[in-house]
Amino acid sequence: MILRFSYTLLFLLVFLSVAAQDNLLALTIPKELKENANAVIRLSQNDIIITSRKSMTIKDRRVVTVLNEKGLGNMGASEYYDKSTKIRSMEGVIYDVLGNEIKKLKRKDFKESAVSEGSVITDNRMVYLDYTPVQYPFTIVYTSEKETSNTAFIPGWYPSEGLYVSVEKAVRSITYLPELGFRYKSYNFTGDALKKEEKANSIIFTCDNIMALRGEEYSPSLGKITPHVLFGLDKFHLEGYNGEASDWASFGKWYNTLLEGTDELPIETVAKIKALVQNETDPLRKAKLVYEYVQGKTRYISIQLGIGGWKPMLAKDVDRLGYGDCKALTNYTRALLKAVGVDSYYAVIYGDRNKRDIREDFVSMQGNHVILAIPHEEGYKWLEGTSQSLPFGFQGDFTDNRMALLVKPTGGEVVRTHVYTEKGNSQFTNGSYAILESGAIAGNMKIVSRGTQYDTKYVIESRSREDLDKFYKSGFDNINNLKIKKAGLSNNKDLQEFTEDIALEAEGYCNKSGNKLIFAVNAFNQYSHIPQRYRSRQNQLEIAHGFYDTDEVAIDLPKGFTVEARPDNITITDKFGEYRTEYVMVSPEKMIYKRSLLINNGLYEIADYEKFRDFREKIARNDNAKIVLVKN
Repeated sequence: MILRFSYTLLFLLVFLSVAAQDNLLALTIPKELKENANAVIRLSQNDIIITSRKSMTIKDRRVVTVLNEKGLGNMGASEYYDKSTKIRSMEGVIYDVLGNEIKKLKRKDFKESAVSEGSVITDNRMVYLDYTPVQYPFTIVYTSEKETSNTAFIPGWYPSEGLYVSVEKAVRSITYLPELGFRYKSYNFTGDALKKEEKANSIIFTCDNIMALRGEEYSPSLGKITPHVLFGLDKFHLEGYNGEASDWASFGKWYNTLLEGTDELPIETVAKIKALVQNETDPLRKAKLVYEYVQGKTRYISIQLGIGGWKPMLAKDVDRLGYGDCKALTNYTRALLKAVGVDSYYAVIYGDRNKRDIREDFVSMQGNHVILAIPHEEGYKWLEGTSQSLPFGFQGDFTDNRMALLVKPTGGEVVRTHVYTEKGNSQFTNGSYAILESGAIAGNMKIVSRGTQYDTKYVIESRSREDLDKFYKSGFDNINNLKIKKAGLSNNKDLQEFTEDIALEAEGYCNKSGNKLIFAVNAFNQYSHIPQRYRSRQNQLEIAHGFYDTDEVAIDLPKGFTVEARPDNITITDKFGEYRTEYVMVSPEKMIYKRSLLINNGLYEIADYEKFRDFREKIARNDNAKIVLVKN
């Protein structure tokens, strides 16, 4: 009996040891890797073999322990393919918490679909695992192999795969032909976190024990803070096109070859567009007429056919069909401008609400969006071709203040797009309201928004009355029982200025206490959100878009009441901005409330976050400051 127990124990120990070596046991995950994690990448092994200018093989082996339902997205059991990229193999094995095999997965067990994400015309496909586990945690071992002729895109290595996922071990190896001019550059690694082993024609990167990042308010985008390595070749291939570039100038020249011959237009269209601008001599006014013509004639769809991911469809086809993607619409606008003698440049960029730059210090295929740049004075006017409603020359926060690659016949140039200053992102509120003896409020205001504040407002112009009502009740959530009596909207595209003319009323705005009425003076524009407190903040503080609000509101107080208490004028100044309020008693029954709030954009140290919270808490407290009226 003792002997049988010993054999059983020995077998169990050997089994656990083997399972642990393969990272199959959820029980062996270090405690620190489970903190803030929904999944743990036990191993991410990615091997890239470049055998020629137009041949690259990518092999993946992933061992992932999924701790809960939110971690399912980190399995990574999916592949993309198209006419130039073939999936040679993909399979997986699912294990339970003790490393027991639950299920084997072959290619036929994976689902397949077109890549949508707004695409209407595409030959890209995705093969993915749709697995519903019986219990958590479980571990998946996933392997795949792909081949592609596109060596222009050597996948960047991002060992930290996002929020709420930790990494036990990540490895990237690349084997290449030295004559192709292999290059790499690492970002955001500290100390000896990145280990590398280089040989004559290969390199291996290793990174261990990356703790899970949690989501934190006012954090920089992940690309700015997570460690990663970018790769490139001086000599590469893309969908039948050989390229050669070691700097942005030569890269831009090559990219310009993709545009050659795409800007031809029908003779009738050239005549029409010349007639449209015939009375204009100023290049910018010509460009505005052309831009508005394109907005009225075309609509946006996404096209991803072969090299369509990088080469625009022909301008004459856009003219005939009336649609195109960002590349096609930008190129069509460029062709029309060329027809009327206005210079413009195709500009490759990262379009995202979280700012992301084309890396000026590393030449490679980058970007996910295309806009148009028109030389103007010392800089450029930027045109967003995919929008039918944006004003001429307005960018907004999707493409502002980031590095873009201009594609010129003479070569590429990396430049910064338009920067909206804090005071350029302005909102001015001028209004009045009356406090009734019953405690009700009735008022009206005009709100004028510019810059990125215009960007968030102009879209409401097309909303239904019902949706507008919900929008304003959400915006004025400090006023209970709110009724919107009027919401007049005016969009001045020439001034890039959006005006709201609002009338509202609400019962019970004031708190009543005996013969007293108590209410918050700032009824129309409270900045009340206080950022979350973190016991141990991980990330720096970034304010991506500063702004400047000014308010002036006349307040009629009810007859027969006297001001018993009111807030003091206040000024709060900090590195994050400045807040001012002023209360002016014009008469016993009339007050003028003046307020300004400046929030500075910038990147701040982790230690500054609590100071920022304190700054915001003071603003919130003063924005909710009360006045007390007592009945005579």
